[in-house]
Amino acid sequence: MSITSPIAITLILYAALAGAYLLVVPAAVYAYLNSRWYVASSFERAFMYFLMFFFLPGMIVLAPFLNFRPKPRQIES
Repeated sequence: MSITSPIAITLILYAALAGAYLLVVPAAVYAYLNSRWYVASSFERAFMYFLMFFFLPGMIVLAPFLNFRPKPRQIES
């Protein structure tokens, strides 16, 4: 099976699309949400919810490896 056969091209294309859908785009969405969550307008927040719904399988794949909890406050005495 050479690299130019239709089956090989199809498999490579499916692998690239699956990688983008499950890893690349959800990582970009996570970064976007992390930077804009507290300052978004209502329309932008609806768009964020749409992105979360649309890329939910990829979000579930990446969720165990990411930590977006608030950082501890510095208490000055």
